[in-house]
Amino acid sequence: MPRIKKGKRGSNKCSLRHEVLQLQLSAKGPLSLKGGRNGVKGESGASDDELASDVLSHYSSASESASVVDEATGGGGEPVDEQTAQEETEDKLKQCIDNLMDKSAKTRLAALSSLGGAFSSKLLYDFLIERRLTVSDCLERSLRKGGGEEQAAAATVCAQLCVQLGGGDEGEEGFKILRPVLSAIMIDGCASMAARQSCARALGMCCYVSAAEDGEDLVKSMSHLESVFTMSYPNREGTLPTPNAGAPGLHSAALHAWGLLVTLCPASRLTVLLDLHLPKLQACLESSDVNYRIAVGMTIALLVELGRDIDREFEFEDSDTLCECLKGLATDGNKHRAKNDRRKQRTIFREVLHYIENEDFSEENIRFGVEGIYIDSWMRRRVYDAFKEVLESGVRHHLQFNPLLRDIFGLGPPQILDSSVKSSKISRFEKHLFNSAAFKARTKLRNKVRDKRADVM
Repeated sequence: MPRIKKGKRGSNKCSLRHEVLQLQLSAKGPLSLKGGRNGVKGESGASDDELASDVLSHYSSASESASVVDEATGGGGEPVDEQTAQEETEDKLKQCIDNLMDKSAKTRLAALSSLGGAFSSKLLYDFLIERRLTVSDCLERSLRKGGGEEQAAAATVCAQLCVQLGGGDEGEEGFKILRPVLSAIMIDGCASMAARQSCARALGMCCYVSAAEDGEDLVKSMSHLESVFTMSYPNREGTLPTPNAGAPGLHSAALHAWGLLVTLCPASRLTVLLDLHLPKLQACLESSDVNYRIAVGMTIALLVELGRDIDREFEFEDSDTLCECLKGLATDGNKHRAKNDRRKQRTIFREVLHYIENEDFSEENIRFGVEGIYIDSWMRRRVYDAFKEVLESGVRHHLQFNPLLRDIFGLGPPQILDSSVKSSKISRFEKHLFNSAAFKARTKLRNKVRDKRADVM
C-alpha cells in the first residue's frame, strides 16, 4: 500500500487513520460528511442565519471557555479587529507560559487553567510550534514537582498540547518527553487520585495522536494502563477485590484510555488481547461502582466489535452468560442504587446488549456548523468521547478547523463557506450513499493495515 505524504503539520509516517482518510477522499471527492451503516439520522434544521453564524475564521472564533481569549477580545463585547485580537491573545499566552515557571503554586495553577481554556477553544499551532519544547519542559516540571491539583491540570494540558501539535514529528517529540512522567504518576500509589486519573487520560490521548509507527510507545503505554485497571480483576478464587476510595474512577480512566489505544492494534495483537481480557472484564460487570461497570460494558462492546472486524464469525466463547449478565444490568431496578445511576446504566447496557446479540448500534449525529460526523460504531464512539474529554466544549471548534481531528474523522480540509452554501448543500440521499460506502471501505482497509502492522507488535 503506498505511503501517504503529509503536509507541513504531518510526518512521513503512514498510519491507519491517514490511509482510511485517503481512501474515502479519493473515492468520493471533497465530501465532508461522515456516515453510518443505516443512513443519515438526526439532521439539523438550521436556518440560513444559523448556518452563517457558525462560519468561523481560523483565529477569530468566539471563546467558549478560555479566559485568555476573553481578555484578548475585550471581554465586554467591544469590536476588535482580527489582527489585534490575535496579537493580544498571543501576548496573554506568552505571559501564561512565563507564569508556569513562577514560584507560586497558585500562579502556576492559574496559568495552566488559562492555557487549558485557550488550547481547548482555539487552534494555536503556529504559535506553539516555536515554543513547544519550552511548554513541554514547563509541563514536565509541574508534573514532577507540583501538588496533586497542579499535576492533574498539567496532565490535561499535555493532552491538549498533543492535539494542537498534531500527529507529526512535533507531537511525537513532545510525547516522548512527557510519556515517562505521565506513566510514573499514573502508577504511583502515593499520588493523588485526581492526578493519576488525569495522567491516564493524557497518556491514552497523547499516545493515540503521537505514537510512532514502530509501535514501541504504543506497547509501553498499553502495558502501563493495563497494570492499573487489571487491579480490579478477580483474584484466583474469582472474587473481585474491595476497591480503595477513588480507585474505580482511576480504573475507569485507565480502561477507557486503553480502549482508545486498542483501536490502533494489528489483528494479531487484538486476538491475544481478546482472549486475555474479555473473560476478566465480564467478571468486572459485577463491580459495585456504576461508572466502572459502564466503562467495562462499553469496553466489552468495543472489543467484540474489533473481533468481528477481523473475523466476521467471531463469537465470545461464553456469550450466553455474558448476555444474561447484560440483560440483568439493562433492567436493573435495585432501589439501593441512585435513580440517575440506574437510568444511565440501563441505557448503556441496553445498547451493549443489542450490539452483542444483533450487531445493532444506536447512531448519533454530532453537528458543528454546517457539517456533522456520525458516531456509527463503538470504535468511533470511543475516539470521539476521548477527544471530548480532553477538549470539552471546544471539541466542535476543533472538528471544524483542526486538521488532526478532521483527518481522523474523515472530514477533509476545513471548509471555507460563502453565501452559496445553501445551494451547494448535498442531499440526504447523497449523504446516505457516501456514508454506506465509506463505512464498508473503512472496515476493509482497517483490517488490511492491521495485518501490515502485525510484525511490529
